[in-house]
Amino acid sequence: MRIPALILGAAAVVAFAAPAHAGPPKTVKMLNKGAAGMMVFEPALVRVKPGESVTFTPTDMGHDAESIPGMVPAGAQPFKGAMNKPITVTFTKPGVYGFKCTPHLGMGMVGVVVVGNPTNLAQAKTVTLPGKAKTVMSGLLASVN
Repeated sequence: MRIPALILGAAAVVAFAAPAHAGPPKTVKMLNKGAAGMMVFEPALVRVKPGESVTFTPTDMGHDAESIPGMVPAGAQPFKGAMNKPITVTFTKPGVYGFKCTPHLGMGMVGVVVVGNPTNLAQAKTVTLPGKAKTVMSGLLASVN
């Protein structure tokens, strides 16, 4: 069951029904500069169990986090955070979820959340991305297995 996104203070929260075993959210930072270069998510690849959450935090301003069309498992809800606001997403469906920073997509600011078994990995690999995002995402998806 999906509950619409709620705005709580400065943070958007996308809530889905989650099992009782879900732990605290993992954090992905949105950075202008990180260990992998300019305009990056750290970490760019996150593994969680179904029912666990990931919080995307704009450590530097000018970023958002949004799922990439075609890179979510069948039946899963896409997500879209607001610019310069954290968003917490609870992932219940197993699979690969590609995500991007909308203004910096062409600069390669993309990442992947793997929830349990990467059931839609082959489908995710068929999605075409622009510029450096294509190269970065290809490397991330190659490291999923």
